[in-house]
Amino acid sequence: MLAAIGLDEHAERVYTHLVAHGPATLAELAARCGPVPTGSLELLQACGLVAPGAGLRYTAAPPAVALEALLTGQRHALREAELTASTLTEAYRSATARQDRAHRDLIEVVAGRAAISHRVAQLQAGAEHELLALVTGRHQVVPADETGAESAAVERGVGYRVVLERRALDEPGAAAPLFEAMDRQQQIRVVDQVPTKLIVADRSLALVPLTDSTADPVALVVRAPALVTVFTVLFEQTWEWAHPLGRTGSTTVAVGPVPAGDPDETDRRILALLLSGATDPAVAKQLSLGLRTVQRRISRLMSLARADTRIQLGWQAHRRGWVD
Repeated sequence: MLAAIGLDEHAERVYTHLVAHGPATLAELAARCGPVPTGSLELLQACGLVAPGAGLRYTAAPPAVALEALLTGQRHALREAELTASTLTEAYRSATARQDRAHRDLIEVVAGRAAISHRVAQLQAGAEHELLALVTGRHQVVPADETGAESAAVERGVGYRVVLERRALDEPGAAAPLFEAMDRQQQIRVVDQVPTKLIVADRSLALVPLTDSTADPVALVVRAPALVTVFTVLFEQTWEWAHPLGRTGSTTVAVGPVPAGDPDETDRRILALLLSGATDPAVAKQLSLGLRTVQRRISRLMSLARADTRIQLGWQAHRRGWVD
């Protein structure tokens, strides 16, 4: 029971015996209490609980005095420990708060369509050199150039590279803004599937969705250099896998009979969409042409290129400069 004040089992047994039966020699203690380790007697003497007396007999100090002194010392030590613990706890909270603020500066959670749209505009408005983007085929939380920040960034010389998921071409009206973007010197490639939506500005700031929900979207704005580097590498790998969509000089789609001469702008757009992996019906829908018109134009292009297959047509189209 006295372990709380530092006594071991042997010391407590010896002290209890001396209190109950009076002074005793070491031999008497051994006979009555069992072997008494030298360390136990030394401990009792150091605590002021036992003192050697005449005739090599050991005498117990009065418990009311000796134990109370030890307990008072323990209480004081506990109070000091409590104060130290409180000080350390406050120091830990302050340090954690500083770290949390630093972490919030590195990674910010943004919730809601309006907030995410605002962050996208900020990324584009703050970009000085380059903006990289991965675009999926799902409904976009932020429509293309909704705020005009994209056009403003292009005007001041920010280079855009975009990788588009192929199924995005199945969305009605998807082709027109893509051709307009390429006319503004933006580079666009198409791949079967992109790993995630992503925007990286100047390789120093990234925005990536945290959820797939379009009703209640959540995104991360990332400033942590290591994470931004990871996202940049992810973009570059996807960019290498993707196929160039190509670009044309006009934003007007010509609808009419198949011309007899060289490929016109509509032919070039058909080729660009085909080379991105779009099907004939998807090409027809994107360019507001009939399916048979698209297929007639493709057949004529194969004749012009002297191609027996569409693979040969694609190679000849690049070779002859019909697409970039």
